[in-house]
Amino acid sequence: MDLLRAGLTPLEGGFSGETFLAEAAGERSVVRIYADRGARRGSNAVEVDAAVLRLVRGLLPVPEVLEVRRPDESARTPGLLVMSYLEGNRLDLVLRDASPELRGRVAASAGEMLARLAQMPMLRPGMFLDGDLKIGAFPPGAEDLVEWVTRHSQQRVLREWSTSQRAGLLEVADRAQRLLDGVDRACLVHSDFNPKNLLVDPWTGVVTGLVDWEFAHSGGPFTDLGNFLRFEREPLFAEEVLATYVRGTSGLDPSTSSGRRKRGQRDEVLDRARASDLWALVDLAARSGDHPVASRAHDHLLAIARTGDLHATAV
Repeated sequence: MDLLRAGLTPLEGGFSGETFLAEAAGERSVVRIYADRGARRGSNAVEVDAAVLRLVRGLLPVPEVLEVRRPDESARTPGLLVMSYLEGNRLDLVLRDASPELRGRVAASAGEMLARLAQMPMLRPGMFLDGDLKIGAFPPGAEDLVEWVTRHSQQRVLREWSTSQRAGLLEVADRAQRLLDGVDRACLVHSDFNPKNLLVDPWTGVVTGLVDWEFAHSGGPFTDLGNFLRFEREPLFAEEVLATYVRGTSGLDPSTSSGRRKRGQRDEVLDRARASDLWALVDLAARSGDHPVASRAHDHLLAIARTGDLHATAV
């Protein structure tokens, strides 16, 4: 497709402002331009994203990679990724008016996607460095939740918390880290598995697309589950997601083996999902005010710090 002749329309839903719908000669595709936030990820970002999509295509509903262009500093042109267009409606829009039956089907389909992700093994945790998906180190402090919280507590937003609130968060982080210390395997993590990044068939509830893989990395098997259930707390919906995930991953984790009672098994998985999500919550909360999700995460994290409960929510 000649992008210079294609009409580019910004796609709603994200905060990067770098993803566009392209239409030319009756064909539609999705174009991601690595001009600002994407460029800050480094010159290999476009190749990393393309490699992840190629890795999971056929296993998860992701777009086909049509074209990859690395950034050219001499020509001052940004990196560019062209992908096929996926049919479906954004899940956050579908859920607004979904019937209980449709919500149940959506929850089961999303839980299946989460279980598939958790079963895509990686050799060790870390960030993807290049188009071969070589795994490098995490950012400083990201190996331990207590250290992660300590570092972020020095930033402006969390520094304004009271001493007792910061101490409460550190106590929760310590308990969460101990919950995760027994998890000794790594898998592919989408790391932004939320309703804005899921496309679904509005009639059947089947997930038709999982998009925006810019935060993908090798990490813990409960991370995406924790992300998805961070704000999705409606009991029947959350229970169906969790139950489907547990059925799909049964036996992968010795501490949640199929020999345990199902209710206790689901409780352990949910505890670890909430613990895994603390990394993202802390990072988002420290940037409260940048966008609505960060501000909501801040209030959510503050409720956890005040109560000492990983499952707490902002009123």
